[in-house]
Amino acid sequence: MEKSNLIVNQHLSEKARHDFELVTLAVKKKDQRAYAELMDRYWDNVFYLLLKMVNNKDNAEDLTIETFGKAFRRLEQYTPEFAFSTWLFKIATNNCIDYIRKQKMNLFSIDEPMVNEEGEQIMIDIQSSVPDPEEEFIREQKNAIMHKLVARVKPPRYRKLIELRFFNELSYEEI
Repeated sequence: MEKSNLIVNQHLSEKARHDFELVTLAVKKKDQRAYAELMDRYWDNVFYLLLKMVNNKDNAEDLTIETFGKAFRRLEQYTPEFAFSTWLFKIATNNCIDYIRKQKMNLFSIDEPMVNEEGEQIMIDIQSSVPDPEEEFIREQKNAIMHKLVARVKPPRYRKLIELRFFNELSYEEI
C-alpha cells in the first residue's frame, strides 16, 4: 500500500486523495460511512451523466443505483492510477451502454439531428466528463495565477481561509 500512497500523492488532487482514503476505509474496514460519503459526493454527477445518455429520469436513476452497486462490489479493484471519479464514470458509462444495447434502442448519429415525435429536429450534445488537453492547460494556468494572488493576501489568517476553502475544497463547516 505504501507504493499506492506514493502514487496517490504524486498526481491526484486533494479531492481525489480524499476519495482514495474513503475507498481504502470502505475496502479494508467495511466502513459504511465511507461508502455513504462516496455516494453522496458522486450521486448527482453520475445521475446527470446517465440522464444525458438515456434521456429518461427513471432509467437514469435505476442506472445510477446499478452503477454504485457495481462500483462498490468491485471497489477493491480500484487503483489510484486514476481519480476515483474517472473510474466511477467509466463504470457508469459502460453500464449505460450495456443498458442501451439490451433495450435495442435505435442507433443515431451524433453529427446528424434526430426528429422527435412532433417532427422537430433535435441535436444531441455529448460532452466528455474529462477535460481535453487545452482545458487542462488553461486550468493549470488559472491555478498558478490564483496561488500567486492568494499568496499576496494579508493578513495571513485570511489567506489561510481562502486556501482551505478553494484549494483544499473544505466546506465552511469544516473550516
